Amino acid sequence: MSAERKEEDTVVCEIENQIAWVRFNRPEKRNCMSPKLNRRMMRVLKDIEFREDVGVLVLTGEGTAWSAGMDLKEYFRATEAQGLGAIREAQGEAYGWWRKLRWYQKPTIAMVNGWCFGGGYGPLHACDLAFAAEDAQFGLSEINWGILPGGGATKVATNLLNMRNAMYHALMGENIDGKTAAKWGLVNEAVPQASLKKRVTEVADTLLEKNPVALKATKDAIRRVMEMTYDNAEDFLIRAQESANFFDNQGRKAGIKQFIDEKTYKPGLGAYDKSKQAD
Repeated sequence: MSAERKEEDTVVCEIENQIAWVRFNRPEKRNCMSPKLNRRMMRVLKDIEFREDVGVLVLTGEGTAWSAGMDLKEYFRATEAQGLGAIREAQGEAYGWWRKLRWYQKPTIAMVNGWCFGGGYGPLHACDLAFAAEDAQFGLSEINWGILPGGGATKVATNLLNMRNAMYHALMGENIDGKTAAKWGLVNEAVPQASLKKRVTEVADTLLEKNPVALKATKDAIRRVMEMTYDNAEDFLIRAQESANFFDNQGRKAGIKQFIDEKTYKPGLGAYDKSKQAD
């Protein structure tokens, strides 16, 4: 495809069995993120966030790439030519949807099917879980063309990797494959390309069995307490638990009843039956 895509065509969303499969859709550009794509992605995320037929969001890429980062021509050169105001606007559009994804209402999974470079680390980190094809390629290549990994990429590296691996990854500009990404902690698992969607679907289906209020509270708690002292985290989690219980007390009561009274499930072996929960 030689012509530039319309904004509405830069992101594809398909909902199947309560899983929203959201795809970067610029395969001819290895799914680089442009201002158009960033605006469209925010719209898609907003549209499906509170839909009752969506329980899990999977972010992946069309074709052979997940996302090769920010579009150097459209996001950088064309925007910079318009001045500081345009630069800040483009940054806000990109960082805005990454921030929304970090605190999304539903659990999110990155399904890294191919290239994941630079700016792609922003949405990668924003997703709660991440699975990659073994032959996927990850890279912070900014050092190779004379800049530092910006747009949060350096923060992502230091959040997910130990210091030595983060330093090597950023200074050397070398690619790593999915297996190494899993070993280093950039993703949860790496599996053969042919098995990737099956594995992600299995994980999504497991999440769909859980209490959605508890899922939201848990994923927010993990992100919040990472930067807290132990005492602050302890206090925060007490308040968060109280809030979640107040908001969805019936779910908590149903789980305890099925475990203690009915003895129909064991928490260590799966989730309680939500279909028997009173409204």
